[in-house]
Amino acid sequence: MNDTAATTDLLAVTLAQTLAQEHVADIVETLNDQDTATIAHVLAELPFERAVEVLDQPEFTAAADAVALLPDQRAGALLSAMSADRAADVFQEFDEEVRQRLSGRIDRQTRSDLKKLLAYPEHSAGSIMTTEFVSVPSNWTVQQTLDHIRRVERSRETVYAIYVLDSVTRKLVRAVSLRRLISGDPEAPVESVVPAHKPICVTAEIDREEVARLITKYDLLSVPVVDADEQVIGIVTFDDVIDAMIAETTEDVQKLGGMEALDQPYNEIGFLAMIRKRAGWLSILLVGEMLTASVMQFFEGELEKALVLTLFIPLIMSSGGNSGSQATSLIIRALALREVTLKDWWRIALRELPTGLTLGSILGLIGVVRIIAWQWLGLYDYGPHWVLIAATVGGALVGIVTFGSLAGSMLPFALKRLGFDPASASAPFVATLVDVTGLVIYFGVAALILTGTLL
Repeated sequence: MNDTAATTDLLAVTLAQTLAQEHVADIVETLNDQDTATIAHVLAELPFERAVEVLDQPEFTAAADAVALLPDQRAGALLSAMSADRAADVFQEFDEEVRQRLSGRIDRQTRSDLKKLLAYPEHSAGSIMTTEFVSVPSNWTVQQTLDHIRRVERSRETVYAIYVLDSVTRKLVRAVSLRRLISGDPEAPVESVVPAHKPICVTAEIDREEVARLITKYDLLSVPVVDADEQVIGIVTFDDVIDAMIAETTEDVQKLGGMEALDQPYNEIGFLAMIRKRAGWLSILLVGEMLTASVMQFFEGELEKALVLTLFIPLIMSSGGNSGSQATSLIIRALALREVTLKDWWRIALRELPTGLTLGSILGLIGVVRIIAWQWLGLYDYGPHWVLIAATVGGALVGIVTFGSLAGSMLPFALKRLGFDPASASAPFVATLVDVTGLVIYFGVAALILTGTLL
């Protein structure tokens, strides 16, 4: 071993000894700032249980790369000891060569769990569930159940909810909280302390956003996932839902910004990958904005006759784009929270129409007041027909803001109906759409009002 490698090993041992006494969240934060080789050395030196705790944290972004550098025996043991859902997340990031190498080092039960979890769609309940939960037969007593929890709690994701199964069919019968068990009569049947209502449960294929909605609605710590025979195959815990929703929200925000969602943290994504994620949408938006130039070329004659109209083009375009982006953001969020559904599109349209007219009237009035003030104060001379120009700008703003609100609110519904993510209706995309139509509206209103005077 050369001096550099020896020094690296010594630093890793020292760092591991220091971090072993820290809170797991602080360990993760520190390791995320290290290079992959150092992280692997630290994971190899940390006490085994502590290393498992670190790897179980979703915020530990370098988990897969670091585990791949560990000796096969250590890597396999860590993967086998991790929670099944987190192990599946890490295993999914491995390339095929690493998967093949480590599969033989993982215990049979973990291998079986990984195979099941990795088979579910990416955004489904099955993809974020864990197979480590506490279940007991319905004919057990409270004391038997508590004894069982003591024996298995170290190998379970959570023990706050215990699932009572039919002693013969193994179907889910009830769910009981640990608090109820502790306060119950030890000799009483476990069924005597369970709530009377049927437990809230989901299927593995259901979207994780629906799981989040149920957990929020019923104030749950976990939701059981059942198969077609109503047998529990896993649970989704509230912390897994929170992590999934943070990822989902991050993805939506990135799409709303007019780019593809990043699949890595900002500081870790490569330069070329970043260009690929951003260049596509920017190119599409540029092509869309070219239509704006085409519209202006079409009305070139009008612009030559009434050059003063060009002064208000930025104002007109930005107002329409802003109103459209507002409406789009509101509807995308409402769809995500299930506050509205596809069948509510006409209600939204009926609401956005008067809203757009009102907002357009407010902005139109501001535009008219601005022209009048500048004319009267002598800050700019709009010519002898300044009143008509003020009316043109005011009327155009009413039409453009109304159209922007209506188009922006309907676009997410259209995309969802076509099977696309509503978040793809990004603010820049809506703004580009409204820019083009806004110019048509602007020059259309100008033609109506100014024909025979300036035009």
